[in-house]
Amino acid sequence: MLKFILKRVLLMIPVVLGISFLVYSIIALTPGDPAQLILGADTDPALLALKREEFGLNDPFLIRYLKYIGGVVTGNFGTSYRTGLPVIEELALRLPKSLIIAMGGIGLSVVFGVPLGMASAIKQYSPIDYFARFLAILLTAIPVFWMGLMLVILFVLKLHWLPATGADSWRNYILPIFALAASATATQTRTTRSSMLEVIRQDYISTARAKGVPQKRIIRKHMIRNGILPVITIAGMNIGVQIGATVVIENVFAIPGMGSMIVQSVRVKDMPMTVSCIIVVATFIGLMNLVVDILYAYVDPRIKSQYFGAVKKKAPAKQADKEAAA
Repeated sequence: MLKFILKRVLLMIPVVLGISFLVYSIIALTPGDPAQLILGADTDPALLALKREEFGLNDPFLIRYLKYIGGVVTGNFGTSYRTGLPVIEELALRLPKSLIIAMGGIGLSVVFGVPLGMASAIKQYSPIDYFARFLAILLTAIPVFWMGLMLVILFVLKLHWLPATGADSWRNYILPIFALAASATATQTRTTRSSMLEVIRQDYISTARAKGVPQKRIIRKHMIRNGILPVITIAGMNIGVQIGATVVIENVFAIPGMGSMIVQSVRVKDMPMTVSCIIVVATFIGLMNLVVDILYAYVDPRIKSQYFGAVKKKAPAKQADKEAAA
């Protein structure tokens, strides 16, 4: 297990480096001068030259990138062009807010989507099945920002139940999480329904029913255990989608998270801040995918043997070699 985890973590390093180089290249090679965007178009040329020297923009592109990556390796993510503050401090303040929204949306989609998809599959062609399918199509078609605006109109302007903007208390996160969870719930519902329908048609389900096994036991011991893998896969894939959607939802609800910070940084070509945010997001998504793979191993014994069986089989061979040498 430990060897597998270390291998996956090491494989993440070139992926994150490649993503950082791609993002850094796009920002550096697009038109626009960060110093001029921050100081304004009518800035004195001498002051503009000093600001460019301060940012290190006079160095060649590869030199700038290598200096930045060298700092990241040592834990120094640089200083923001826009705010003049260390990037690591900005990330420490804003990252928790974005993670609360993204993980809350994932959790809510699993809580609502999985039971609804299971009920839809078990009661196929019943009213609950038609309702679940209609709801999934409806939530898929609604954009995240429009859902957020409708929630604001209903719960803030009409009912006056919740605040519209900010992140001062837990009540500020309710509407963003629900808005973000809408499309993910539709995906979870459809995936769970398809997976459970495939399991229901298997011979061992028919055999269990013929033996008189109670329906609740069949659902708990056979359907859920054998149909949960696609659900875990979609939940893992939705993590990246949810983090990307925070860029939109944080701007709708004026939440000072990473999503709004990325938008502000891209506008002024704040390379240290933008690339650092992308590195953090890419690393987090990679770690979450690793967690999903580990969950596979615990849910399905076949996958566990595929991941870790080869490592266990090598031990007897090595022991035999030692005994032969003796």
